[in-house]
Amino acid sequence: MPDQADDPLVDTLWLRSRLGAPDIRVVDATWFLPGDPRDARLMHTQERIPGAVFFDLDDISDTASPLPHMLPSPEKFASRMRKLGIGDGARIVVYDAVGIFSAARVWWMFRVMGAQDVVVLDGGLPAWRAAGGEIEDGPPPKPSERHFTARLRRDLVRDLGEMRALVERGGAGILDARPAPRFAGKADEPRAGLARGHMPGATNVPFSTLLDEHQRMKSRGELAALFADVALDPRQAPVATCGSGVTAGVVALALARLGRFDVAIYDGSWAEWGARSDTPIVKADDGE
Repeated sequence: MPDQADDPLVDTLWLRSRLGAPDIRVVDATWFLPGDPRDARLMHTQERIPGAVFFDLDDISDTASPLPHMLPSPEKFASRMRKLGIGDGARIVVYDAVGIFSAARVWWMFRVMGAQDVVVLDGGLPAWRAAGGEIEDGPPPKPSERHFTARLRRDLVRDLGEMRALVERGGAGILDARPAPRFAGKADEPRAGLARGHMPGATNVPFSTLLDEHQRMKSRGELAALFADVALDPRQAPVATCGSGVTAGVVALALARLGRFDVAIYDGSWAEWGARSDTPIVKADDGE
């Protein structure tokens, strides 16, 4: 399962045939937006794929940053993976309880930290349940620690300075995964204090349009049709952004399914850009 694998997604049949193999590590990456009353960690104790460990997106982050769940240091990431029993050489399968949502962010995080053998379970826990997959509950056992070597891939991350430079060059290749009303500046952000609108030159690719009614990724043909109108330079890595860097992962995952494993994510996303007074912002009424 190399980084440039033919498909970054696996289905329930694939996982069921390999579950329990000594090199497979299943990761529950469930996370919910602010204001959602569901408790992802509690849900993990109540219902999970057998052997899955819980990846706490808010904890496995730079908790000193004022921005939500920013990438942690490689040292912190490696420490957390060691405690989760995820070591070098593991074949990592990430899922979430929604379908494809926060699992895409965690898939990207593993790749940023140098993991090559990482995929997402298409449809997540709902698909696993629908396929009759075994469910485990109760307090999960403590995993045996394993050594994880983190090697930061800067090519898959963009920061504020890099985004400023990209916008100044015209903003080509910036893909915003937020819903259309938020992108257009016609709806408020879920986080208080953020401006409405989008980065100049950005193209709106709402993450929900990449998924079917069961929250599974659309086929390659459907994805290719959706991206057909997006002018992407084959010589320049696209950059995905969203509200806080989570659903941008869905865009990166979709493009990886089309063979583009070079998509970077603006880690601060709108939580950073929309909170500042010195960043240019466009609304639909501005006639961009």
